Amino acid sequence: MTTEKLTTMGLDEEKQASESRAPSIVTSSTANGTDAPEIREEGANKDQEKGASEAEKPIEYPKGLEMFFIMLALVLSITLCSLDQTIVATAVPKITDQFGRLQDISWYGSAYFLTLGAFQSLWGKIYKFFPLKISFLVSLLIFELGSLISAVARNSTTVIVGRSIAGLGASGIAPGVYTIPAFIAEPEKRATYTGFIGLSYGIAAVAGPLIGGGLTDGASWRWCFYINLPIGGLAVLVILLTFKTPAGVKVVDATLKEKLLQMDFIGTALVMGASLSLLLALQYGGVTHAWNSSVVIGLLVGFVLMVTALIGVEFWLGERAMLTPRLIRQRTVWVNAVWGFFFAGSYFITLYYLPIYFQSIDNQSPIGSGVRNIPLIALFSVATFASGKAITKTGTAAPYLVVSSVIVTIASGLFYTLDIGTSTGKWVGYQILAGFGYGIGLQVPIVISQAFAAPSDMAPVTSIIIFARTLGGTFLITAAQSGFINQIIHKLSSTAPTIDPASVTETGATTLRQNFSGAELDGILHAYAWGIKVAFAITIAACGITVITSLFTKWTNIHVKKQSS
Repeated sequence: MTTEKLTTMGLDEEKQASESRAPSIVTSSTANGTDAPEIREEGANKDQEKGASEAEKPIEYPKGLEMFFIMLALVLSITLCSLDQTIVATAVPKITDQFGRLQDISWYGSAYFLTLGAFQSLWGKIYKFFPLKISFLVSLLIFELGSLISAVARNSTTVIVGRSIAGLGASGIAPGVYTIPAFIAEPEKRATYTGFIGLSYGIAAVAGPLIGGGLTDGASWRWCFYINLPIGGLAVLVILLTFKTPAGVKVVDATLKEKLLQMDFIGTALVMGASLSLLLALQYGGVTHAWNSSVVIGLLVGFVLMVTALIGVEFWLGERAMLTPRLIRQRTVWVNAVWGFFFAGSYFITLYYLPIYFQSIDNQSPIGSGVRNIPLIALFSVATFASGKAITKTGTAAPYLVVSSVIVTIASGLFYTLDIGTSTGKWVGYQILAGFGYGIGLQVPIVISQAFAAPSDMAPVTSIIIFARTLGGTFLITAAQSGFINQIIHKLSSTAPTIDPASVTETGATTLRQNFSGAELDGILHAYAWGIKVAFAITIAACGITVITSLFTKWTNIHVKKQSS
């Protein structure tokens, strides 16, 4: 390349930089559907002045042991995020045993998912406007703090607070894990490294319930949180010692005030406020307060008002909003977001209430419950891998939305039939069907929405889909918990009329047989069985909505779309 051409390129770059009004984040698709934001400096005059000379310098990538240790830290970090989503499922009954707070079951999962979803978009901007290494380390330390708080908790509320703090940290770890390989790996090798990260994510998700059951049974439920401390501590140490921020990573040259103005704090606060209002209304309704009480009605009204305010704020902020209105109006975005909300919500209900069934109705230990969950998790992992390969090869994605929706609707109906004395063959078969259905569909909305998104819209589109999935898990788990508790209270009046419902709801799921016996125990178990049926009835309704929603998706071959683009 001649000096004249280089000079021309340099002038073109300076011209483009001067015409840019705002920085952008370019993302690379990852194995588990999360996009890695690639931080680009546009509009920063100081860096653009040196652009031509830096372009001539060869990029130095980490090699050998240095690359190994960096990837080790990233794998450990994503393992923390994935493990924490499922490890608690089999430990929840034991936590309720110790604190006698059966009504808090949903919060042990919802608190984590609530902050995990609400702050994801905010962390994407943090990685753009603040130093990459420092931001990533801060997210890890926040996650570790939350895990420690839950591990040493002396009451249920403290466990929930710790879970919410851990979710805040995890919402920063995930995008960071997929950002770093975009800068430390040669372009032709990036897919390999992100593949390792995606594989680690999948293995951790599969192993979570089993590990949680083993730790709870062999030591204490607290070790489900203590285990994060050495893993996260090692990741922090390795990043500190081995990771050097690549030369290509430059934060936007702006004042702190200007950077903070780019963060959609108002939108994030409204999402948190609206979510908490709805979750509290669902938790209180019919349990501690009547559904027509001023407290419950006030919370529901607050939820509606904050959602209305959120819509107004996001339209006002436009391109700076966490939920960009221009993108939400696109069919490939809103269809897949709605579908993902209900599909992910039904999946997490299943993941949380099967252990409740096994440990309360079938009197299984936590590790025994974890083992019984293997058919669901294993088939989910296999189906996820198989559908991903098939979509990559054929370019056909839309049918997987329809097929998976139908399969999980049927599976949810079968789960509804679970009762006292259900045979092993049935619950194994039901899980195989459900695992296959959830596996082939859960990642498809991200694949479709990314295929039809412009390169500059890849990050916000992916964030919207993940945001919807996370909130779906949060809201539907809480709705299932509300139905579960209300149904138990209702059924006890006929199955065990001499029992005070409060004594049952304040007793852990695995200690029912230590606190009750004879006809009383039989009546309580029947009430429990009906409560679990209500939880699975919600999954039937949610999956039914996904069947209808899937019919509105685009059926264009994604390979054809990419070629035309």
